[in-house]
Amino acid sequence: MRVNMLEAKNQLSKLVKAAVAGEEVIIASNGQPQVRLVPCADAPGLRQYGRLAGQFEDTEQAFGEAVDAQVGQLFGVR
Repeated sequence: MRVNMLEAKNQLSKLVKAAVAGEEVIIASNGQPQVRLVPCADAPGLRQYGRLAGQFEDTEQAFGEAVDAQVGQLFGVR
């Protein structure tokens, strides 16, 4: 599919859906191709937040007074 800039502005969501579906979308200016819309692929190594949810049973102890006292001793703070 080839569209001009004005059409692209007015139909951006439609063009994005078409590109995600695998259709080649080219945006032209003055009849000359300028850009091609392509779907983004997940880059390897990107962080996925929440992946460790539920894997740790007792994280509350890390925020207790005993841990605060130990950290205080390590850094000389009381």
